[in-house]
Parts: sequence; C-alpha cells; structure tokens
Amino acid sequence: MAWAILIVAGLLEVAWAVGLKYTEGFSRLWPSVGTVLAMVLSVVLLGVAMKSLPMGTAYAVWVGVGAVGTVVLGIALFGEPATAGRLASLALIVLGIVGLKLATH
Repeated sequence: MAWAILIVAGLLEVAWAVGLKYTEGFSRLWPSVGTVLAMVLSVVLLGVAMKSLPMGTAYAVWVGVGAVGTVVLGIALFGEPATAGRLASLALIVLGIVGLKLATH
C-alpha cells in the first residue's frame, strides 16, 4: 500500500508543478488554490509512505515520478521538445524508479 500512496504523492507533485504554470506567479486564485492543495497533499502522502519505506527510496521515487510526469506533460501541454536525449534521460529515471522498487524489501 505504501508504494501506491507514494505513486499518488508523485502524481500530485506533477499536478502542482504543472499548476505553477497556470497560477501566473500565484496571481490567479483558483489555479493557486489547486496548486497549494496539491503541494500539501503530495507532501503529506510522501510522509505517510515514509512510515514503511526507506526515506531515501521514498524521496527518490517521489522526485522521479514528479520529474518524469512534469517533463511528459511539458511536452504534451506546452510543446516542449521531445528530443532523443530528453526521452533517453526519462527512460533512465524510470529504470531507476523500477530498480529502487525491486531493491526495496
């Protein structure tokens, strides 16, 4: 269950990272409210996952899910470049996440 909570926390990290783009420097109320809520819930869920997962593993996976998701949405929503180097780097992050999952008992 901790892994599922951790993945949701990572997805919420993606939500708040993308949400920051829509807040326009926290000058728009509803995008700002949604972004702050996603931030708080993401960190709370990370803390819950850390009750039973190693801190380093949990944090690395949380950041990795957030990084991969944010880059993918940047490509899909904002037309950011999908170069071979960027995609290969994302694949390495995903492999690292999978490796941490497999190495954690």
